[in-house]
Amino acid sequence: MRALSTIVLFICVNLTVFGTAQYPDKIIYNGKEYDLHSNPMESYFEKYPDKRPQGGVMSTALWRGYVATFEIKDNQLYLKDIEIEISTKDEKGNYKYSWKSVLNEVFSNQELIKIDWMTGLLVLPEGEIVNYVHMGYGSTYEKYTLLEVDCGDLKKVKQFGYKEYEKFKEKQFKAFKKTDEYKKIVAELKKDGDYNDKFIDSFLRSFVIGYTSKILVK
Repeated sequence: MRALSTIVLFICVNLTVFGTAQYPDKIIYNGKEYDLHSNPMESYFEKYPDKRPQGGVMSTALWRGYVATFEIKDNQLYLKDIEIEISTKDEKGNYKYSWKSVLNEVFSNQELIKIDWMTGLLVLPEGEIVNYVHMGYGSTYEKYTLLEVDCGDLKKVKQFGYKEYEKFKEKQFKAFKKTDEYKKIVAELKKDGDYNDKFIDSFLRSFVIGYTSKILVK
């Protein structure tokens, strides 16, 4: 679940940085690689900011500055790689771009890196884009797989068509509104900014998957 201290920042950048579709992390699940519309490394880098990869190309399409690849293995979530995009200049002055692994710079001498700090929901889109939105992970895809992870352990899996996924998110938000976590987030937002209830609910409804740590409805 996204830390409370980042919520206001997330709202602010949503209209700027997230105004551009984001380059996603990757995840290997059941032997297949998916784009991942979640960023499990962010909570780690919030806690250990000196570990965040440096030196990569920064752009509005890659606000976090890296791409991480994960794998679900034996019902556990592991980190396989972290890459940054680097640019080099050729003899003609043209820039060429390539990807460089920085995994050993973040986690030195570690072979198996379990994401045991991660508790929350991972979103795996699949298929064609049904509706393209040039903002963050806002586009709609044909299918979705939702993974519930608790301290790096896979607990539950649900699969949806895109219409079912939208209905699920609405039900999830209604259930979320009944929790203490929802009340805490609303209080934090009101304390840190001039946000009314309508705006807060609209925001949290849109990003409810990122703010809930469990699947709250069937």
